[in-house]
Amino acid sequence: MKASFVTSAAAAVLLAGCMSVPEAPDSEIAARDPGPLLSAENAAFSAEDPRGDWWRLYESDALDGLMSEAFGNNRQLVEAAATLEQVRAGLGEARAALFPSTTATGSAQYARQPLSGAGGGAPGAPGGGLGQSVETDIYTLGFEAAYELDFFGRVRSSVRAALEEAYAAEAAYEAAALMVAGETARAWADFCAGNAQLEVAQSNLDVQLRSLELTETLYDAGRALRLDVAQAQAAAQAARAAIPSVRSARDGAVFRLATLTGRTPAEMRAAMPSCSDVPRLASPISVGDGASLLARRPDVRQAERQLSAAAARVGVATASLYPTVALGGSVSNVALEPGDLTSDDGLSFSIGPVISWSFPNIAAARARIAQAEAGTDIALARFDQAILTALEETETALTVYAAELERRASLEAALDAAEEAARIARLRYEAGADGFLAVLDAERTLADARTTLAQSEAAAASAEIAVFMALGGRWLEG
Repeated sequence: MKASFVTSAAAAVLLAGCMSVPEAPDSEIAARDPGPLLSAENAAFSAEDPRGDWWRLYESDALDGLMSEAFGNNRQLVEAAATLEQVRAGLGEARAALFPSTTATGSAQYARQPLSGAGGGAPGAPGGGLGQSVETDIYTLGFEAAYELDFFGRVRSSVRAALEEAYAAEAAYEAAALMVAGETARAWADFCAGNAQLEVAQSNLDVQLRSLELTETLYDAGRALRLDVAQAQAAAQAARAAIPSVRSARDGAVFRLATLTGRTPAEMRAAMPSCSDVPRLASPISVGDGASLLARRPDVRQAERQLSAAAARVGVATASLYPTVALGGSVSNVALEPGDLTSDDGLSFSIGPVISWSFPNIAAARARIAQAEAGTDIALARFDQAILTALEETETALTVYAAELERRASLEAALDAAEEAARIARLRYEAGADGFLAVLDAERTLADARTTLAQSEAAAASAEIAVFMALGGRWLEG
């Protein structure tokens, strides 16, 4: 009997592992070579792979400090980190099924039990009468162990699914960190751009106030019309009206930075570094190619890992079609005195395989397999979409950035021309060669040129950061 059992157990162990964990289906989109990035064929970009800590390219101690605060205090990152730890704990639980489960028990009880075969005597007589019982202390010690023989890959598929989910959670954390980095840099750029735009708006107001003062002087001297004064006043008030909206946009950037760095708005305003120049890179941005892009993007890696996890869950569901075989054993001892627990008198044990199988009703198992397979199809579609979205976002970001640089260069030339035209118009007006309308038009054109260039500087900075966010990055340690 013992030899038969040992032989059966050994055969079971040798058969374990005969079914492998399902692999993720191939993605037709991922199999294609994305090639070079089409929009990178511009002097603003280079073919080298980008660095992960891209914000340090701005060489700004203030921005570096804000990034450190954001990485350390951002609540979304704290949530993502906690989620990652939760998923990793689930992986540990899944891996525990690869090893035998053990249970140790012990008890001390005061029990009353009827005497077997009692009866025949008069009630109350020793050894006779109905309802006789004995009361005593009972002590027990026990140990049980069970090990599932993973013939059909249920345990291994569960572990693979949990492992892939852990990798996906790591990628999700990196995606959250990339978002925090990008939004922090963008808010900083908006703050700096807001200060620059506020300076331009104040400069435009100063110009209009000087024009108003000059017009009133000429009017008092009889060399200008009342209409000229009214037009100068209107232009000054229009320039003044532009300031509050610029200031509110700048303050909004401060409040965004407060949320990103885990501060209150009042704390952020008090600790806000000074900045008046829009962050601007002097060298081309390294972008790499399409293949390196997809390898860097955390959202693509997350979708790929989720696809592998979904495929592994098909293996878990498929294993439910077959029996679950566990090798179990138990040993226990019962004694009336604690010291007798080491005696063999109350010792009992058992060992052998246990088989459970939901058969022939396997409709539920078939339904779970269908659900898991549909989940794999969903994950494959999301993986394909993540690849296409990554390429689209990057190409768009590169195009927008290159276009904004070209636009900014034209606006810089336009500003130079507008400044020269305004200077000539003032001279001709003061000399009486032209009316005030020419001055008003020239100064309005100059104010628009300054404002538009300042807005373009802000847009270029935002587009630059969008490029870095689209390119992804792996600067974080797992």
